[in-house]
Amino acid sequence: MHVATSSAFKRNAQAALGDAGLQKALARSGPSFIARRAAAVAALPEFDRLRDTARDIKNHALANLDFYLEAYEAKVLASGGKVHWCSDAEAARAAVLGICQAANARTVTKGKSMIGEEIAINDHLERHGITPVETDLGEYIIQLRHELPSHIIAPAFHLNMEDWETAFRAAHTDLPSDRSFTERRDILVEAREKLRSKFLAADVGITGANFLIAETGSSVIVTNEGNGDLTQTLPRVHIVLASIEKCVPTLEDATSLLRVLARSATGQDFSVYTTFSTGARRPDDLDGPDEYHVVLIDNGRSAMLGTEFQDMLRCIRCAACMNHCPVYSAVGGHAYGWVYPGPMGAVLTPSLIGVDKAAHLPNASTFCGKCESVCPVRIPLPKLMRHWREREFERHLTPSTTRTNLALWGFLARRPPLYRLATRAAAVGLGLLGRRKGRFAAMPLARGWTAERDLPAPEGDTFFARYAKAQRTGGV
Repeated sequence: MHVATSSAFKRNAQAALGDAGLQKALARSGPSFIARRAAAVAALPEFDRLRDTARDIKNHALANLDFYLEAYEAKVLASGGKVHWCSDAEAARAAVLGICQAANARTVTKGKSMIGEEIAINDHLERHGITPVETDLGEYIIQLRHELPSHIIAPAFHLNMEDWETAFRAAHTDLPSDRSFTERRDILVEAREKLRSKFLAADVGITGANFLIAETGSSVIVTNEGNGDLTQTLPRVHIVLASIEKCVPTLEDATSLLRVLARSATGQDFSVYTTFSTGARRPDDLDGPDEYHVVLIDNGRSAMLGTEFQDMLRCIRCAACMNHCPVYSAVGGHAYGWVYPGPMGAVLTPSLIGVDKAAHLPNASTFCGKCESVCPVRIPLPKLMRHWREREFERHLTPSTTRTNLALWGFLARRPPLYRLATRAAAVGLGLLGRRKGRFAAMPLARGWTAERDLPAPEGDTFFARYAKAQRTGGV
């Protein structure tokens, strides 16, 4: 089972900053996501209008979620499938295990699924004698290394080529020891060789779902490797793991959301594979499963409906927020201590496991606003993090020094003349300190930030103007 270490975020982050391998991986991979998204957005002039449409679709679906979920179930039943309603992770694990045991399954292939990570389905199946095999390349090596994903679309974001080679040599001892790993293709060929037999031997295939379509009873997955298609068409039984907020009204709505998903995630117009599955195999179908099950999971989502955190349920798991986040780019995903990292995790994790266990995460933000500016469904992530900070403060979860300093600031802020006097005194004090040192020292900036963004240049020959100049020039 995955034990959340979100409460140790500061310690996790400190370790991440000192991890040379992680820092190498973050520096190499991070900028490419940003550049590809920017190019994809620039090539689609109506992208911002599509974001508004995507937001409105999700808002409408959430406002009428009970109706659309019931409509979705009716369509699944009509197509020969079955829906399993699960209130929490325990119920979902039991449902999946029951389906696998009824099929006498010994091997289960699995596509990438964050909700699968959330309910720790792999651990549960293993404890009951069933072998789950991750088939997404990134998830496959994560499974070999017994780790959680560090990113929601690139699970092995934190690894370098040498890490892949070490893991493959340790796991695949039946292959020649002198084989080469000089190119990425070498990794792909070896993984394909190992996984092909697993696809053919699997009794059950488990996938996630990017969307569930109420109009047709279909589940939708997007992949770039094709493993999802093999996972859901070759085994006798296909299980879809999906949380309730994935439901959208119509096929047209799903395609509208797909137009912003891939561009925001990987900078593609569309993923290489976009697969719609509807029910079990029909008599004239050439392939497909004999059984189609949808395990529909709440696990805290319904408690978010109607609250200030409902907007978070619009998330379509593109990872644009973490790709652009200066905090994530400095410490990676594992520092967040649970399944969902980055800005979206800073809001979703406290909602699902409790703010008492994840109080540090809403504070792990510079509030630069980049996450909101790139979100394809316009989730106001900084605003939601502020709401969690308010909850944290109300429950006295913040350190006493922080509460005291905030109380002092509040006292001054309610008294403008006193506030101006205090800030002027602080400015004078900093000026005297700068003169004593003979220069204005430039403070280091986090990766992804600029002096102009941190300190916009004030006009005039004031202390703050000179200090901002020092930040831009490295000291005067």
